[in-house]
Amino acid sequence: MNKNNYIAILAGGVGTRFWPSSREAKPKQFLDILGLGKSLLRMTYDRFADLVPDENMYCVTNVDYTGLVQNDLPHIPGDNIIGEPSRNNTAPCILYTALLIAGQNPEAVIGFVPSDHLILKEDIYRDLCQQAFDYAATHEAIVTLGITPRRPDTGYGYIHFEPSDNIVKKVRSFREKPDESTARSFLDSGDYLWNAGMFFMSVKTLIKAYQTNEPEMHALLEPAVTMPANDRATFLSERYPLTRNVSVDYAILEKSPYVYTIPAEIGWSDLGTWASLHQESGKDATGNVVMSEHILLENVHNSLIKNNTGKLVILRDVSDLIVIVEEDVVLVYPLGKEQEIKQLREKVKNDHFKFL
Repeated sequence: MNKNNYIAILAGGVGTRFWPSSREAKPKQFLDILGLGKSLLRMTYDRFADLVPDENMYCVTNVDYTGLVQNDLPHIPGDNIIGEPSRNNTAPCILYTALLIAGQNPEAVIGFVPSDHLILKEDIYRDLCQQAFDYAATHEAIVTLGITPRRPDTGYGYIHFEPSDNIVKKVRSFREKPDESTARSFLDSGDYLWNAGMFFMSVKTLIKAYQTNEPEMHALLEPAVTMPANDRATFLSERYPLTRNVSVDYAILEKSPYVYTIPAEIGWSDLGTWASLHQESGKDATGNVVMSEHILLENVHNSLIKNNTGKLVILRDVSDLIVIVEEDVVLVYPLGKEQEIKQLREKVKNDHFKFL
């Protein structure tokens, strides 16, 4: 293991599209969504356990979830769990993490990775992460892992890269979520990748990029580098909410001339919705994904059924459904309209807040 390599897992999201299983008190990254006996967060940690020492593992989450992180990741130091006092998107938390690590090791190279993605080809993924670490350590570069697209998906942002024979390719631009015809043209061109939100860079490169593109944010958070650890919680509660609410893509990546990408075929899914879980999971002969016991199906097709209770769930003569059974909520929703669950959750928030 290289002592200069660090991983920071981003685990502050609420997972609104996975309601009613994902709740305010326990979002999807802390759930065993796949039924494998591990949370998505723990699976993320395990991918890097042989690549980065525990003392170089960080997790950035909301302050309300630090206890959940400690339960799932007992091997990493408690000081490496950063609790955000407000949800200001990814740019502030990434800067703050980089500043803390730079204060300990100015030669550090950090990989920032989401906590709630599915990666099937984990050995290939680790090899590509190591290549990204190595390139970022020797170049002024922000290196993303871009997912080789399998379909003209309109739900992802895209990375447009310069074709070359090099493994690491220069990024031309980042493109917003396209309409279907544009996504198809991206797929046909062969020089676009899905943006999976995984990137690697030295702390020197990253902090320089913030000093150039987000000087106010840098000025707000930079004093943390030399501050005693006991004073940081108070500092963070006062300063962090004042930072601009913006993603690192808008704040840094889209403005930097030093962004590169490595195309990755790693069996990836962002598991952003119940439909994506249905798509990536093993199915029975009629296209159903059944993820629990106590379920009886008769003439049911192409549906996702997850029962997190001891109740018996019986379905007959239905198809193309999401059926999620919790102790206090039962969701039955068309599979093809699963993007609406985020808006449905907002309605629940207004009228039935206790079920969030």
